Amino acid sequence: MTTTVSGDLGRLVVSCTDQPGIVARVSSFLHRRGANIVQSDQDSTGPTGGRFFLRVVFHLAGLRAELPRLEREFHAEVAAGLGAEFRFRDASAPTRVALFVSRYDHCLLDLLWRTRRGELPVEVCQVVSNHPDLAGTVASFGVPYEHIPVTGDTKEEAEQRQLDLLRGRVDLIVLARYMQILSGSFLKRAGVPVINIHHSFLPAFPGAGPYERAKERGVKLIGATAHYATEDLDEGPIIEQDVIRVSHRASVGELARRGADIERTVLARAVAWHCEDRVLVNGRTTIVF
Repeated sequence: MTTTVSGDLGRLVVSCTDQPGIVARVSSFLHRRGANIVQSDQDSTGPTGGRFFLRVVFHLAGLRAELPRLEREFHAEVAAGLGAEFRFRDASAPTRVALFVSRYDHCLLDLLWRTRRGELPVEVCQVVSNHPDLAGTVASFGVPYEHIPVTGDTKEEAEQRQLDLLRGRVDLIVLARYMQILSGSFLKRAGVPVINIHHSFLPAFPGAGPYERAKERGVKLIGATAHYATEDLDEGPIIEQDVIRVSHRASVGELARRGADIERTVLARAVAWHCEDRVLVNGRTTIVF
């Protein structure tokens, strides 16, 4: 089912040191502009000196034209006094996304399919792969596909090509089973968040063959974790996780199939929540509204 968002719906997210009066200041600011708050979520890590997080959805006629003025005036009248970080967003504007993939296609195809059905608030602008295998499949979705090979000797050059290709075109990069480690330099220069998906056997079964080793150890749960990518491999703030129970009867192939199912759903949720401004980063963890 396709979900249509009104062009007059906006979102505001705010984070700052917790203190009295934050909600009152934000709601009063929106009220003075004629906005109607339709949803509000908040959380604090501690009432004295903790970090406060707020997500507000509001309706304001002519929102798109008003956004620049709202940002200027909110900074001057509210954020500066609170020492707050904030962002306004037109809720009807899709997030521009690049998908990175290697040869495993399950997460890639799931995201493309959900996007085509209108189930994700995104516009997939580019698929990037270090292999040519999935070019024909991606073409059927009408999305450009760029094959950029990566080797130990060409990694720096390949990452520069990727950055040149995406510069100014995307708001988010999603690693949909991209079997390459992005350098810290790439993550810094990309200028946009990067979401990664991996099986939840880590750190018990890192590297190749996790399902074979899981079978050998007789695991009873398999799962997946979606997180923001950082320079510390698989250590970024976690957005979403899920698991499914398995038995000793499951073959390695069955474990892998069930793992792929979990990876698809976990990654789709993480992408949707990020693009709906539901995820606020607090150091090494996240607040998910």
